[in-house]
Amino acid sequence: MIGSLLTLAAGAALIPSTPDLGKAEARCRPGDDASFEVQVKGLKDRTGNLKLEVYPANDTDFLADDNKLISAGKTFRRVEVPVPASGPVRLCVRVPGPGRYAVSLLHDRDENRKFGWRIDGIGFAGNPKLGWSKPHANKASAMVEGVRTPITIVLNYRRGFGVAPLASN
Repeated sequence: MIGSLLTLAAGAALIPSTPDLGKAEARCRPGDDASFEVQVKGLKDRTGNLKLEVYPANDTDFLADDNKLISAGKTFRRVEVPVPASGPVRLCVRVPGPGRYAVSLLHDRDENRKFGWRIDGIGFAGNPKLGWSKPHANKASAMVEGVRTPITIVLNYRRGFGVAPLASN
């Protein structure tokens, strides 16, 4: 019975998942030092939204459920913006401080807030070659050393039976 109560209490302590989790903490502000300035390359088109997310740089927490990460006091940040109609695309995301973080970027072309490999684009810090599973966190991470750190993420889209950068990029 005590085990059941502990399980119930642990479940009740979880923050309900919403699309807004991690957004307030992610907003870059003038004077913020610890952040990534992400240059987006290889957009297929200018439709939908871009969703940039930051995770702890370990395989257990990388791409884990956002409400579980926040409830456990772990790093999770999210920036979600419409794809700009033209011009270079840059996103800024604030992080808790200097360190290594795993970073993912979704081009959510159908605006359903989840990755659909047939429609959407996906990319990661470090631009690892993608296979049929998520990359290891160490290959999809970058280091922030206390200043606004520029990184470039190249998006990957469906090509044949896999995903890869578009041929023209």
